[in-house]
Amino acid sequence: MAGSAAGAGGSSVGRTSVRVVVMGEAGTGKSSLIVAVATESFPENVPHVMPPTRLPADYYPDRVPLTIIDTSSRPENKAKLIAECKSADAIVLTYACDRPSTLDRLSTYWLPELRRLEAKVPVIVVGCKLDLRDEQQVSLEQVMSPIMQQYREIETCIECSALRQIQVQEVFYYAQKAVLHPTAPLFDQETQSLKPHCVRALKRIFILCDHDRDGALSDSELNDFQVRCFNAPLQQTEIAGVKKVVQEKLPEGVNDFGLTLTGFLFLHALFIEKGRLETTWTVLRKFGYDNDIKLRDDLLPTIFKRASDQVLLTLVALSLLNLV
Repeated sequence: MAGSAAGAGGSSVGRTSVRVVVMGEAGTGKSSLIVAVATESFPENVPHVMPPTRLPADYYPDRVPLTIIDTSSRPENKAKLIAECKSADAIVLTYACDRPSTLDRLSTYWLPELRRLEAKVPVIVVGCKLDLRDEQQVSLEQVMSPIMQQYREIETCIECSALRQIQVQEVFYYAQKAVLHPTAPLFDQETQSLKPHCVRALKRIFILCDHDRDGALSDSELNDFQVRCFNAPLQQTEIAGVKKVVQEKLPEGVNDFGLTLTGFLFLHALFIEKGRLETTWTVLRKFGYDNDIKLRDDLLPTIFKRASDQVLLTLVALSLLNLV
């Protein structure tokens, strides 16, 4: 069970743009990063603050244009920075790999400030000037792990070099992906588990795909599910591989009839933990769920219109069993 949201159709739920605001300490490489992603070259002369920069729809696989907003960290420009922060879909927060003090400022100033401003958007922490990084420094994971534990709004961390064109495009790809395929509605970072709304939606999808109603998805049913969500069949070896992964980690995830509900939920938790949120979002959207994991009204029969998620799940299950 796999696939790319790029080919899934409608993965962005009608979004026509994503607005990413870049902020951080002065001299950390914000403007150079923006020029580098837009021109795929390193600028010799960079203005203090870049004008809004637009990446076209075909720049990334989701085919949604990206607008990048540069900001100044000067005190006299703080009102402007706050206004941009409040209109952001995602924030790229920079530090300089060759200046540890700018990394310290993330947790002593920038991240607390974003919380104070109630900026409830994903944050991508970006170490710029990777080419100047001291090789003796500890790894990014070691440095960022405690910060990410404290600030769950950080979606991911990445280091890049505008000069060497190292992971420049990836910075804004991760920012866009965090908006189009958000973690928060699906997964609880504190408990490292799927959220209840997500579980209920996936249970409904499992029931709808279990055509013979034996409590498991057979190879044929898994293949039908794959074609419906990703427009491509699974090879028999791929199906066997999926079940093997589940069975090794969770024996009750597979039985004689196929992939159980427990295994189905485990797979989606695994996708999310591995950063493949677009896979789960594609599934949810193909079955009619929006970004809040609510079923579209046009997919609900009249009897279900006012039903809660739990009641809806029960009614769907009973309907499939010909009991209503």
